[in-house]
Amino acid sequence: MIHAWSEYLQTQGAAIEGGAVKHFGAPAEELRTARDGLVVADLSHYGLIGFEGEDTQTFLHGQLTNDMRGLKPEAALFAGYCTAKGRLLANFLVFRRDAGVLLMLPEAVREAVQKKLSMFILRSKVKARDAGPEWVRLGLNGIGAREALVAAIGAAPQGMMSVLHTDSAFAVQLGDNRFDLFVQPDHAQRVWQALTTEARPVGAPAWDWLMIRAGVAMVLAPTQDQFVPQMLNMEVLHGISFQKGCYPGQEIVARTQYLGKIKRRTYLAHVEAAVRPGDELFSPDLPGQACGVIANAAPAPEGGSDVLAVMQVSSFEAGEVRWQRPDGPQLRFEPLPYSL
Repeated sequence: MIHAWSEYLQTQGAAIEGGAVKHFGAPAEELRTARDGLVVADLSHYGLIGFEGEDTQTFLHGQLTNDMRGLKPEAALFAGYCTAKGRLLANFLVFRRDAGVLLMLPEAVREAVQKKLSMFILRSKVKARDAGPEWVRLGLNGIGAREALVAAIGAAPQGMMSVLHTDSAFAVQLGDNRFDLFVQPDHAQRVWQALTTEARPVGAPAWDWLMIRAGVAMVLAPTQDQFVPQMLNMEVLHGISFQKGCYPGQEIVARTQYLGKIKRRTYLAHVEAAVRPGDELFSPDLPGQACGVIANAAPAPEGGSDVLAVMQVSSFEAGEVRWQRPDGPQLRFEPLPYSL
């Protein structure tokens, strides 16, 4: 987290731990406001990898699951980075700014993923860097988010995954009333003050809950190298191009799509327990072995946890899935905001 920004947020009541804002004094109320109202969150628990150089888009096109050569400044997209066996090491929100490309991913895996990608630059005219210190990352969600964004930076994106640039900021529209906002540090306090005249500040858990409710699963350290992209529903989120050429794991990703059956998927569920990413799941239809794993989890406004769980489709269809052990708390499934 940017030091001066961290100090400022603490003057605004932020409780910061491990580089992330945990809450602004009332975590339970913040979750309820995230569900029912307009909220703004600091997203320092998400990092940024920056790439620049004349070969940037060609290089990333050969590494990531989506079409990087067609990436335009006015549009963002999702993409993944796989091993040779097609398993995700990370997934990202990707966008252009100036002459470069930025990848947004959980900060906990940012350094390792940046190092891995940098190994393959070789003679390409590309440089990779930690771009986190260059931008304060904010999330804005709820009825009135667009109007609040316009009041803060003068304009807002127009349409899903569209990007709006100003001299000192840019914003990505991720839902009808959900935006990611990136602000140069010198302007961040002014923008925060403008946003918080209408939006309630909330901690990272509240934003993570909103991401879970949106059905957007992110690869974290406990789940790296476990999922092919389709297991995280990435093709539904337009995070995979099946028309582009080779990238690590491309043959397996394509074979999964066209020749095989996708046996595991990500589902939205609630469980009356304090759940963590990487926790195993069990179902009677697969006795003696785990049927899935928790990808992402966050405290729910009504108590317990809301989760994105990657599991065997057969276990989901059987209807009984339990957390951590065969007789553990049962998951209550809820509809995703998109169709599989």
